[in-house]
Amino acid sequence: MTQNIETLVNNFIPFLSSPLGILGFALVYVFWVSCLLPGSWLSMLSGFLYGTWLGSSVVFVGAFVGAHLTFYLGRTFLKEWAQSKVSNFPKVQIMEKAVKREGLKVILLTRLSPLFPFGLLNFTYGLSDVKVRDFTIGMFGILPGTILYCSLGSLALKVSSFGEVLSGRSDTSSFIWSLISIFSTILIVILVLRSTRKINQDSKSLD
Repeated sequence: MTQNIETLVNNFIPFLSSPLGILGFALVYVFWVSCLLPGSWLSMLSGFLYGTWLGSSVVFVGAFVGAHLTFYLGRTFLKEWAQSKVSNFPKVQIMEKAVKREGLKVILLTRLSPLFPFGLLNFTYGLSDVKVRDFTIGMFGILPGTILYCSLGSLALKVSSFGEVLSGRSDTSSFIWSLISIFSTILIVILVLRSTRKINQDSKSLD
């Protein structure tokens, strides 16, 4: 039984690395985002399978398509359901008020910040008066977090063969670059969290 599972895994991983497998992974990410499921571990898996940069590209495409699908559904067919769902998250409702005043700036900050559920934000912006253009531009705010999670996944693969890194049989510079990417992205997230908290406080003071 164990041997059969190992054979299945060994055959499946090369498929995931093929163009068709990459497309399939992106479609899974679209479905994942549309179902409001947390994508952090799936992003790390993408980094593990495809490396930091290809993995980040696959995740971004999947998240981009899934977010626009959810945005459209929240504005049309699932509007009532989305309203009831968002009402359970006061923090997300605050962002809906703030975005009316600040527009694209708030969208970018909330995309950068891990404080706000990605899927619910898509529904929230669908319910609001946000322009499709601003929503689309704001999606680029997920890039630092995407790169962070994919770097962590890619780093896990490198750490698993750390002996090769030390012996010079692997790309040491790539390993070091992954560490730098992770720490720099964490710094960006910390700075964004401070800005997001300020927006929260300003929104509450105006209510």
